Amino acid sequence: MSTLIQQGQTRPCLVRRIRFALLCFSVGANAICAGGVFCFPIISPALATHLKLTQPQLTTIAVAGMMGQYPIGVFIGKFLDYYGAWACSVISAFLFSASFGLFASEIAKTPDTITQPSISTFHNLVIFFFIAAVGTVFSYFSSVFAASKSFPNYMGAAAGTSMALFGLSPTFLSLLASRYFSFPDGEIDVTHFLQFLAILCGCVHLVGGFTLHIIPPARKEELNSAVVASDPEVPNERTTLLPNTTNGGSDEHEEVQADVISIPEEFPESKGSALDLLSDRNFWALAFVVFVVLGSCEMIISNIGTIVLSLPSRNATHSDFVNTPSTALMTATQVRLLSIANTLSRLLVGPLADIVSPVPSRSMDGNRGFLGKHRISRVAFMTFSIAVLACTYAWMVVGVKEQAGVWVLSIGAGIAYGCTFTLIPSIVSSIWGLSNLARNYGTLTYVPFLGTPAFSYLYAFVSAAHVSESNQDGVCRSPVCWTLTFEVSALAAALACGTSVYLWRAWKGRV
Repeated sequence: MSTLIQQGQTRPCLVRRIRFALLCFSVGANAICAGGVFCFPIISPALATHLKLTQPQLTTIAVAGMMGQYPIGVFIGKFLDYYGAWACSVISAFLFSASFGLFASEIAKTPDTITQPSISTFHNLVIFFFIAAVGTVFSYFSSVFAASKSFPNYMGAAAGTSMALFGLSPTFLSLLASRYFSFPDGEIDVTHFLQFLAILCGCVHLVGGFTLHIIPPARKEELNSAVVASDPEVPNERTTLLPNTTNGGSDEHEEVQADVISIPEEFPESKGSALDLLSDRNFWALAFVVFVVLGSCEMIISNIGTIVLSLPSRNATHSDFVNTPSTALMTATQVRLLSIANTLSRLLVGPLADIVSPVPSRSMDGNRGFLGKHRISRVAFMTFSIAVLACTYAWMVVGVKEQAGVWVLSIGAGIAYGCTFTLIPSIVSSIWGLSNLARNYGTLTYVPFLGTPAFSYLYAFVSAAHVSESNQDGVCRSPVCWTLTFEVSALAAALACGTSVYLWRAWKGRV
């Protein structure tokens, strides 16, 4: 009898495993293919040389791709809660295909013989890149929340893995661009690369529409019957009706108490309104840190291509300020370094902070404390990353004269960007409580919506002011193109580092 039951339940278990495998594949595929907007640095040199776009115009396109991700996140979250991750994946498929396809078409129909940028082309590229940014948010939500909801017992690992793959997406796509879509002179074939992205992202996310359906947990009866054959302790028709209860199970049912280090009552968990949050001066101090770090880092992410293009391949004559194969290769390399530094910092800082800086939790008796010894504040990790960022910007001012020195900027910006995004949610929950975490964190994420254009247009207008009339392509080719930008950024990062030290002392023992 039990054998027949087991055979009848083998097929549902197999189907369930296949569905889980397909879901995991789609989560990974969506995440690794969603970073097309972060590949803008490898296509911006071609837009500057062939479409004659100025630096402010290039920055506007890049900012459309960055800023388009912030204001609609809350609406996409509600859409996902109502319809599911599969619907988000389908929408992102159409948005990616339309945006990248139209972007490629706009470039292809523009002749190389133009001497002035076309205003209509510029406006269209801004719109198309904004659409791609919206598709990026839909894709990101589909992969992260499909993973989290499908593995409720391992939400941290599931979400962290999908976020790590998303962080590696620019590296993966830039490798494909350099390997399969580059001309013999090393320049990226932008038109065909964007057409490839339109097809790849559209197909991958369309498949996700069929596979990213949340699989409910197995019923208890199915789980019990699945282990009947392998677990002799599970009762069946041959098991005695009165099991032996002497000397057997007392140890297994002992209640285990975790050591909880209580938080002093002078630091109660905040449950205030949005107005209370905005009246907290420490919130504005944290907002300033986020404004500087994320705003300046996203300026680097958007413009690393033109920063490389402004420098000679080696410390030599003006003839080396050209778009050579080494320049195109160096640009792609910087995109990969920034992506890898961003991803590794998230993977390392998150678990390390959980070990040495556990976040406060509330026990069954209502007391609030740390599950484990709290050795150092999480703000210390953020302070260190901001100090690295400030030193990186200072190095750009005094030490970089050729393309080979830009790797410091890529790694420093990647570390600060990844650390800040990793630590902010836990800091917000520790200080202002879990009850309004989504609202408080969402409020804070609007800060980069202001910081990114502020730093990006600072870079753009400083660069445009130093374009030589002899450069017919309108590209600024000298370290002076961005020296003032990094001087301001270094000063702002130093102030942000000092503000972070202040928060470290103000929140001592709380986070």
